[in-house]
Amino acid sequence: MATDVNVPTLGESITEATVGQWLKSPGDVVAQDEPIVSLETDKVAVEVNAPVAGTLAEQLAKEGDTVAVGALIARIGEGGATAATPAAPVAAKPEPQAEVAGAPVNPAGPAETPRPREDADPAPAHDAALTLSPAVRRAVLANHVDPSAIKGSGKDGRITKDDVLAAATAKTAAPATAPAPTPAPAATEPVARPAPTGERREERVKMTRMRQTIATRLKEAQNTAALLTTFNDVDMTAVIDARAKYKDLFEKKHGIRLGFMGFFVKAVALAAKDVPSVNARIEGDEIVYHDYLDVSVAVSAPKGLVVPVVRDADRMSFAEIEKAIAAYGKKAKDGALTAEDMKGGTFTISNGGVFGSLLSTPIINPPQSAVLGMHRIEERPVVRDGQVVARPMMYLALSYDHRLVDGREAVTFLVRVKEAIEDPTRLLIDL
Repeated sequence: MATDVNVPTLGESITEATVGQWLKSPGDVVAQDEPIVSLETDKVAVEVNAPVAGTLAEQLAKEGDTVAVGALIARIGEGGATAATPAAPVAAKPEPQAEVAGAPVNPAGPAETPRPREDADPAPAHDAALTLSPAVRRAVLANHVDPSAIKGSGKDGRITKDDVLAAATAKTAAPATAPAPTPAPAATEPVARPAPTGERREERVKMTRMRQTIATRLKEAQNTAALLTTFNDVDMTAVIDARAKYKDLFEKKHGIRLGFMGFFVKAVALAAKDVPSVNARIEGDEIVYHDYLDVSVAVSAPKGLVVPVVRDADRMSFAEIEKAIAAYGKKAKDGALTAEDMKGGTFTISNGGVFGSLLSTPIINPPQSAVLGMHRIEERPVVRDGQVVARPMMYLALSYDHRLVDGREAVTFLVRVKEAIEDPTRLLIDL
């Protein structure tokens, strides 16, 4: 008797999803609670697990199809790993080279679908690694690498795009076995050059549901809000010195590294007390002010930029902030973020500096009214006490909705952040 697999509840206000990738094919053995398909919603990718152990009998939706919550998308039949019978004993132990992808090969036996050995894992990591997402498949084809030779760093050993790029880089860097060099032609002998092929390629790839939502929301912000950006720069000397002095003690006590983001979250919380409009939102013809700070921290995920929310950040310690951000970063890399993780948020911090950005004008995340952009740190000449000296400087950008936040308030807010970073003692005495 087959068991139905339906689209689960995906979160508040989410009524449908897109089938992103089938992780199992018809006929594959699946264990109970093993992921069989990945669904893409407006906010996150959600894996649907098998409700029972057995064999995937049918896929009732194709990759790219839109499916509603509760819709039937697959059926799981009886059988599987528990139904497999032991293989007949053989006279000699097979040589190691007779195994491919973890499945024993019997050259003398009839051609049939290999059954898992009794001592084999029900879901080998190698099989999971070769279940490639569309982005990974494109990267494999573009870089001409063998996916079976790549060790995946993703969830359940799956291969990520970064794994493919790293393998391609290693392949390029490795010295290739080249034939013996031919003598160089004489100076007067013309050198033959390969004729250009003139081949030009195009590839059309459907936008993921998450990318479509990102595009819609960003364009909505531009069309609705009166966006303006103000800039400042900040001397990072004091923060860098504090980290260097206390990082070992901090990590030993709290089990987490002391990063820059903790300082900036605390600085934003301090500045928002002086300029509450930056931490507010417009709702109809009313302004909603918050007596709390829920910071959306922009995190790069395999399928796009996501913004999980650190809630009540104004009441958290440095260690609590750093732990929350590190946990979200790991969940984003593993594709395990939920819609609840990204729900809400009253202010956003985006750190383009980790990618080398010198300056940018970030776009607000509606219905929020402001976003702080951090950038890379580099030594620049500045004047201190009449002397030109080198200091580690960072440009800060505050984009805000001018309908709600006046220019004076935006500049004041950014100056408060600058003052707190350049003199972290202000964070301790609430000044």
